[in-house]
Amino acid sequence: MKRKVTDGISATKGMIALSPMIVFLLLYVVVSALIGDFYKIPISVALLTASMWAIVIYTGKPLKERIETFSGSAADSDIIYMIWIFVLAGAFASIAREIGAVDATVSFTLGIFPPQYIVPTLFVAACIISFSIGTSVGTVVALTPLAAELASAEGGNVAFFVGVVLGGAFFGDNLSFISDTTIAATRSQGCRMQDKFKVNLWIALPAAVVTLLCYVLFVPEVAVTEVPPAGDPLLMLPYLVVIATAIIGINVTVVLTLGIGCAVILGALRGIGVLDMAGFVGSGIEGMGSLIIITLLASGMLGVIKACGGIDYILDVLTARISGLRGAQGTLAVLVAIVNLCTANNTVAIITVGGLSKDISEKFGIDPRKSASILDSASCVVQCLIPYGAQTLLATSLAGISPVAPFPYLYYPYALGITLILSIVFLFPRRYSHRR
Repeated sequence: MKRKVTDGISATKGMIALSPMIVFLLLYVVVSALIGDFYKIPISVALLTASMWAIVIYTGKPLKERIETFSGSAADSDIIYMIWIFVLAGAFASIAREIGAVDATVSFTLGIFPPQYIVPTLFVAACIISFSIGTSVGTVVALTPLAAELASAEGGNVAFFVGVVLGGAFFGDNLSFISDTTIAATRSQGCRMQDKFKVNLWIALPAAVVTLLCYVLFVPEVAVTEVPPAGDPLLMLPYLVVIATAIIGINVTVVLTLGIGCAVILGALRGIGVLDMAGFVGSGIEGMGSLIIITLLASGMLGVIKACGGIDYILDVLTARISGLRGAQGTLAVLVAIVNLCTANNTVAIITVGGLSKDISEKFGIDPRKSASILDSASCVVQCLIPYGAQTLLATSLAGISPVAPFPYLYYPYALGITLILSIVFLFPRRYSHRR
C-alpha cells in the first residue's frame, strides 16, 4: 500500500508520542554512560518505566483500552514466536552444557585452529551459516553458546566473541535470498532478489572484508590457556545437528527441538537420569525469564508509540523536504533506520516504510534495486546496534552479559554503516544508483 505524506500530526503530538522511547534511551543508555556502568540500571527497569510513561501519554482513551493496546502489541504473533525460540534456545544451551557437549566442542575447536585464527574462523562461520539459513536469530542460536565457551577457554573477552557472531549473523541476514528482510525489501520496491543481491554485495562485501581483516590483524590479545583434554567426540553431535539442520533451512524451532532431543539421548547413554536432564532443561528455560520480560515490555511500549502516531510523525517529518538523488537515498536510509529504532524489528521497519520509499524512489529516479539494498542494509545496521533487538538480547542472554557489552566490538555493522553512507554519497554502484 502506498502512503502519501500528510500533515496529520503536529510536532508537539509527535514528540509526545515518541517520548517513551526518549525516556528509555535517557534512562538506560545516557544515564548508564554517564555513570560508566551499564549493569547499574537493568534494561527491564528502564523499559518498565518507559512503558508506564507510554500508557500515561496515550490520552483520549480509557485506561483499560490503553492497557489492551499495550498488551495486544506485546502478544503479537511474531513476538510469541520469538519467545518460543528463546525458551527452546535456553533449554538447548543448558542441557548441551550439562552433558558435556560444549566442553567437547570447545576442546575439538581449540585443537584444530590456532588461537589467532579462532576469531576470523568464527566470523566466517557466522557469515556462511546466516547466508545459508537467511536468519540472524538462527545463527545466534547455533553459535553464541560455542563462542562464549571459546572465549572463556582462551581467557578472552566474551563480549568480543559475541560481537563477532552478531556481525556475521547480520551479514547473511542482509544478503541471503531467503531472508525475510530481503523478501520484504525486494517486494516493496518491485525488483528481483538476485538483482538486489548484486547491488547489495557492493555494500556488504567490502564491509565484511574489512571486518575480517580487522579480526586477522588486530584481534585482541588473549591469555591462551592450556587446551582442555579432548572429550568424547560423540558429544559434539547436538551442535553438529543444530548447525547442519539450520544450514539446510529447517525452521529454527524444529532445529532447536532436534538439538535438545539429541542431547537428551546422549545424556541417557552417559547414564544421566531423566529427572536430572529435566532439571537442566527447566533451568535453561528459567534463565530466559528476564529476556522474555524485556521482549514483552519493549513490544508493548513500541506498540503504544505506534498507536499514538509516533511512526506516522517520523514518516511525515523525514519526507517533508527532500532534494536531489543523494538526499532521496539518504532519506530512505534514515527513514527505515528510525522506524527500526521504534519497532526493534528490521523486517517490520522495511514493510512499514516500503510503500512510501517506493514513492520517493520513483519521484527522484532511484533504481529499485538500490532502494531495496538501502532499506535492507540500513535496517540491519540499526537492528544489530540497538540493545533491545531480539538478536542482541538473545545472544547476550545466552552468554550471560549485558545487552550493551558487545557494542564496542560490533565491527561489521559499523563497517556496513560506513559503506552504506559511501554508496549514497558517491552514488555507487553507478549503474544501479538511478533509473536509466
